[in-house]
Amino acid sequence: MIVEKASRQFFLYLSKNKLLNNSAKKWGLKFGASNVVAGETISSVIEVVKKLNREGLICTVDHLGEFVLNKDEAIESTEYCIKTLEAIDQAGVNCNLSLKLTQLGLDIDRELCLNNIRRIVQMAKIYNNFVRIDMEDHAHCQDTLDIFNDLRQDYDNVGTAIQAYLHRAEEDLKDLEGTSVRLIKGAYKESPEVCYQDQKTIDENYLHLIKQHLLNGSYTAIATHDHQIINNLKAFTEESNIPKEQFEFQMLYGFRTELQQEIAKEGYTMRIYVPYGNDWYGYFMRRLAERPQNVSFALRGMLKK
Repeated sequence: MIVEKASRQFFLYLSKNKLLNNSAKKWGLKFGASNVVAGETISSVIEVVKKLNREGLICTVDHLGEFVLNKDEAIESTEYCIKTLEAIDQAGVNCNLSLKLTQLGLDIDRELCLNNIRRIVQMAKIYNNFVRIDMEDHAHCQDTLDIFNDLRQDYDNVGTAIQAYLHRAEEDLKDLEGTSVRLIKGAYKESPEVCYQDQKTIDENYLHLIKQHLLNGSYTAIATHDHQIINNLKAFTEESNIPKEQFEFQMLYGFRTELQQEIAKEGYTMRIYVPYGNDWYGYFMRRLAERPQNVSFALRGMLKK
């Protein structure tokens, strides 16, 4: 347990290293990252989505981005998201879009970010598509929810995410009744003042929040690779007469692929989170931090190079 905790802290520390992040863009997809990131271009991710669709899996794609502190970069990221929506529409694939607000300029200027996300959601509306705003670290939580609440006044094709390890999660979720929410455990290093530290407590709160959102009739995206939690929720939804159309399971591209296909074959909606782009470093480090098994996965990827 001590080794696992140290490993998690180490990789979370690395995920925020700007020097390594910038260097990683020059390396290309290495160290096993190519197994969990669907290439660097829009065309590469569309081909992966087509393959997953053929296997009975639907998708959400994310053009990866970290540490955007320049207005031009934020606008460029916005344009890339719009191009991605266009490519999804042209390809006719079953896929929506996920994004992070810091990539669109949240750390530069709130109005800049709001204007950028409005452009994206409006374009998604035109294409009859959906945009999911990912949740980032605690420092960005309130701003993310504020912008989401601004958007939901005008759009019904946008949702966000709630992280179960945050103390504030239950109150935040109550305010989001009736909206599409992705429930996740949480992937950032946070202090005990704002975040539960014990895994058992986090798991219990995660289940509690999912059931709460389902029972009030809200659409719920259940993002987990934990088969015990998945089995618990399958039984709960059946016992509570919650239709399969009211929720979906979500997993990351490249992880537990057999389980993904098994869930889809059982008639549940199974959506795969498919990241792409050259700004892959922070995402990959957080995946290594989440589970010790992911480290061996990366080492196998390195040995194949």
